[in-house]
Amino acid sequence: MKIAIIGGSGFVGTRLVELLSSYDCELLNVDKQQSVFYPDITVLANVLDKEQLSKCLHNVDVVVLLAAEHRDDISPVSLYYDVNVQGMRNVLAVMEQNHMKRMVFTSSVAVYGLNKNNPDEEHPTDPFNHYGKSKWQAEQVLQEWYQSHPDWNINILRPTVIFGERNRGNVYNLLKQISSGKFMMIGSGNNKKSMAYVGNIVSFIHYLIGNVQEGYHVYNYIDKPDLTMNELVTHVSTVLKKHIPSVHIPYTLGMLGGYGFDFLARITRKKLTISSVRVKKFNATTQFDATKALSTGFVSPFSLQEGLARTLEFEFIHNASRGVVFYSE
Repeated sequence: MKIAIIGGSGFVGTRLVELLSSYDCELLNVDKQQSVFYPDITVLANVLDKEQLSKCLHNVDVVVLLAAEHRDDISPVSLYYDVNVQGMRNVLAVMEQNHMKRMVFTSSVAVYGLNKNNPDEEHPTDPFNHYGKSKWQAEQVLQEWYQSHPDWNINILRPTVIFGERNRGNVYNLLKQISSGKFMMIGSGNNKKSMAYVGNIVSFIHYLIGNVQEGYHVYNYIDKPDLTMNELVTHVSTVLKKHIPSVHIPYTLGMLGGYGFDFLARITRKKLTISSVRVKKFNATTQFDATKALSTGFVSPFSLQEGLARTLEFEFIHNASRGVVFYSE
């Protein structure tokens, strides 16, 4: 089997290549950036350039589409739709041109919006930001495509926030702040946060490639059970073997601080780690139903607590990244 990973030079793609390399398959990474770890299988191309893509993708059995604009602060906002939506159209056109009929696409639980009540895959979509809106539009492109291509196999994965070794996103920033001992809890800390360890995400993608080879399917992916913010702080304290005091501040005060950082970012034209959007995300309840993914027979190789422990030990005990990291949300 030949598997093409589009956007495989990033955080999830690198871990997926690492996993798939241990199996009997041929791998191709198509990305606009060179892979630090797998340059020998990487071809440089942009999803916005159909000619480039067409030159790369030949005799491929499965396309895994990871490429996306996903940060909170992308400017101009049209890039979300150029890359995430038009990029999808370009990939589908090239796949049809080259007689490829199987895709695994990583969408996002951002399509549901904030503060929903444990939505499953049938829950109405209500994205609140351009990232979520563009991911939902990309899914709609796939829905329309499948209606006229019923012999294709399309698997859509909607993961919650992904974390793991070498990632520099929201979860890493949160773990770093907690581990520093200077952590301020916004609100009560009883809101639950769905998370997914990267080792489980790539294992589920591998499972879909091998075991769900027909039809059109959508899966939420979350590592269960969800932890409250208070439970997360306790787990970090246990793994790092240190007392971590937690100061609680009211949500309203936290949002005011977020707006202040928004203003500061605008006048300095710098990307700051704190913003009103991130405060809102931090305090939101983000629980999602993962029953459908579990019903496939997939068994995650790591528990959520194990994934957190592996990340904490790698980053904050052994400091093992040696500067090779991936920035995301």
